[in-house]
Amino acid sequence: MARWYARGEGGAYALLRFGYGAIIFTHGLPKALGVSHGSMANPMAGSIRLIGEVMGLPFAPQLAFLVMLLETVGAAMLALGLLTRPLALLMLIEMIAISYAMGPTWPWIDRGIEYPVLLALTALYMAVRGGGAWSLDSRLRREI
Repeated sequence: MARWYARGEGGAYALLRFGYGAIIFTHGLPKALGVSHGSMANPMAGSIRLIGEVMGLPFAPQLAFLVMLLETVGAAMLALGLLTRPLALLMLIEMIAISYAMGPTWPWIDRGIEYPVLLALTALYMAVRGGGAWSLDSRLRREI
């Protein structure tokens, strides 16, 4: 039975990585296309406001554009396991920033901070673990 688990672990991790990338992609695509997302009529404007007004960071439009790229191109690459460690590290930083922006009270139920916290922990795991056996990272290393 233990061998079955060991053989399934690589596929399960690939599924986790792919699912994570797909979920993040669904948050980036509306920003890229300029379409509404849930209750946000303009998700890119919402990101710019969050970065500039809530977090008080300079260059909010440029940072929001980078977030959109991370959540689209980066998420797709992460799903495929390409540049897994650096992209997962960037996702970790983004999720920590979102968690910070939702604070300082760290609401649990009302504003759903558990979602970015769980995504941050998953990104940390992927940053440490890398792409895994079922990833483009693994395939490219074998060919080099």
